[in-house]
Amino acid sequence: MEILIEFFAKGLMVMLMIAMPCVLTAAVIGLIVGILQAVTQVQEQTIAAAPKIFTVFLVIIILGTGYLKLLTNLFNEGAVIAFDVVPKSDNYVLPSDYYNYTKPFIDEMKTDVKKDMTPMSHILNNAVAPQNTAQKDRFNFLRNGAKNVPTPNLAERKKIMENQR
Repeated sequence: MEILIEFFAKGLMVMLMIAMPCVLTAAVIGLIVGILQAVTQVQEQTIAAAPKIFTVFLVIIILGTGYLKLLTNLFNEGAVIAFDVVPKSDNYVLPSDYYNYTKPFIDEMKTDVKKDMTPMSHILNNAVAPQNTAQKDRFNFLRNGAKNVPTPNLAERKKIMENQR
């Protein structure tokens, strides 16, 4: 377990080592531009954004190969831990006869249907109209599955007729 915690801490350190130069550069450029804006009394927020973006991209371009090496080393170390260290350690691997003594998810694996459940075919064959609608708007469910649709009223018919012209 200590190996995994140590690897997690190493991952956080790599993240900080990659992010810190970019954040510090943006902070320094923001401070310099803020001082220049205070001296010139030009309080435009977009003036500070362009130099920050430019310098952060410049830092990423300059230090990008180092960042790539850091991430590659972290990935390789994680692969070694995952495929070499953990499978060979008795602390992380279950014994081969583990399932002879335990029955995980035994209740979830049952396939028999409860006797008090109504079959879906009975529910579908005995469907009724919705009870919360008005009587005139209820659909009459017919044997072949077709429904009687309510007819449009006078204003709706007039709109339909106008749209057809």
